[in-house]
Amino acid sequence: RLRDAARGMFVFGYDSYMEHAFPRDELDPLHCRGRGPDRRDPSNLNINDVLGNYSLTLIDALDTLAVMGNSSEFQKAVKLVIDTVSFDKDSTVQVFEATIRVLGSLLSAHIIITDTKQPFGDMTIKDYDNELLHLAHDLAVRLLPAFENTKTGIPYPRVNLKKGVPPDSHNETCTAGAGSLLVEFGILSRLLGDSTFEWVARRAVKALWSLRSNNTGLLGNVVNIQTGHWVGKQSGLGAGSDSFYEYLLKSYILFGEKEDLEMFNAAYQNIQNHLRRGREACNEGEGDPPLYVNVNMYTGQLMNTWIDSLQAFFPGLQVLIGDVEDAICLHAFYYAIWKRYGALPERYNWQLQAPDVPFYPLRPELVESTYLLYQATKNPFYLHVGMDILQSLEKYTKAKCGYATLHHVVEKTKEDRMESFFLSETCKYLYLLFDEENPVHRSGNKFMFTTEGHVVSVDERFRSSLWEDILPAQGDSAHKAKATELKAANFSSNCNRVPDERRYLLPLKSNYMRQIDRMVGLI
Repeated sequence: RLRDAARGMFVFGYDSYMEHAFPRDELDPLHCRGRGPDRRDPSNLNINDVLGNYSLTLIDALDTLAVMGNSSEFQKAVKLVIDTVSFDKDSTVQVFEATIRVLGSLLSAHIIITDTKQPFGDMTIKDYDNELLHLAHDLAVRLLPAFENTKTGIPYPRVNLKKGVPPDSHNETCTAGAGSLLVEFGILSRLLGDSTFEWVARRAVKALWSLRSNNTGLLGNVVNIQTGHWVGKQSGLGAGSDSFYEYLLKSYILFGEKEDLEMFNAAYQNIQNHLRRGREACNEGEGDPPLYVNVNMYTGQLMNTWIDSLQAFFPGLQVLIGDVEDAICLHAFYYAIWKRYGALPERYNWQLQAPDVPFYPLRPELVESTYLLYQATKNPFYLHVGMDILQSLEKYTKAKCGYATLHHVVEKTKEDRMESFFLSETCKYLYLLFDEENPVHRSGNKFMFTTEGHVVSVDERFRSSLWEDILPAQGDSAHKAKATELKAANFSSNCNRVPDERRYLLPLKSNYMRQIDRMVGLI
């Protein structure tokens, strides 16, 4: 029933977009119309960074259709993209958003179409001639100017798809925006046999990594791409930093380059040393529940007392490395905030026990962590969490056509926007949480999700690059990890499944649950 409800949620959002908004980028679910870039106000980055006048929501939803087994609609949508989408547009978009939402989805759908095993049912396209791959290549070429004329190799944040980097461009970018391009660019390079894309993305990651603090090993959140000077010195796990850490690990999982895992392990250790507060163990001992805070990158001193909703992705990342116990605790904290408001405020002040920034744009991060924790523990508690989230979304965000951003999580007022990630991630993770028999879980293929929730098969062909000579650091075959080494050696003790006798208890002891509920003002 819950699986069907999650599918119904996606179908209502998707059908509403197709009926009222396509070919525009997004659906306005209150007024039942489409929206594209804000041409009148180029400084409206909240819209213009994401909407490029290229049917964003349709592209972003492609692999969700496949994961839900809807082959007829998937094939129809792919043909629509091939026939109607062009990137030859006078649109200035954020490189990061175009990469994760558009490039990632085109690559994911291409891989699904060309997969000889067809795990999701027959998703083949008659007379398919790699059109989605060509589209992805075309988009990536239009993003490449962002990597030119930068003294550090860290890319400009925005690019005009027709004209390159705008003349009035800022020299400042965030760590996540510049350092989370490697998964999509790496897949593209390996599918095309052209190292350019992976090379520029990898150069950006290494440049950022080289700028970390000598004292703490932490990175800030905003950097000058010409001088390498940190403009934003906040080190945290939320906006501006989140997916940088995620992609160090996911690049390693996909491509098997040892240096990515080494960077991730070092970063993870520094996060534990400087960002983590509270008691040492999640499920035993005295003291406050574990929490990751925002600190100064050079000193490790607390910078503020808020956390943001994007940080709710982190328990899911901890699951991937086998740090399941700590993930359970952090997830419980975010779930308690959700229970209090029926949504996650964009920023929550844990000292004041109140939202600092009260809107909720249908973000997927808590659902994503819930899904991954359920996969790791099979504890039915996480099905209940998913049910809670699903019911809140239905109750508070459902609109005349589609689902709407909550303007204020306390007052439950709505905003006329349905971001594309609602269909590509929030609905997909909810559906997969309840769909035990899904090919993602059952087909014998290994899958990984990009930071936009696009499904990619962990495939031997991505683990061999054709350009060992161009990337000398990986030239030594000892640097290449075998698929069997994917068990992160450093966390092997935690990597075991949660023991059976604990599967039917609450994942967190009830006294600790109550402690978290008190901490967010639930009791």
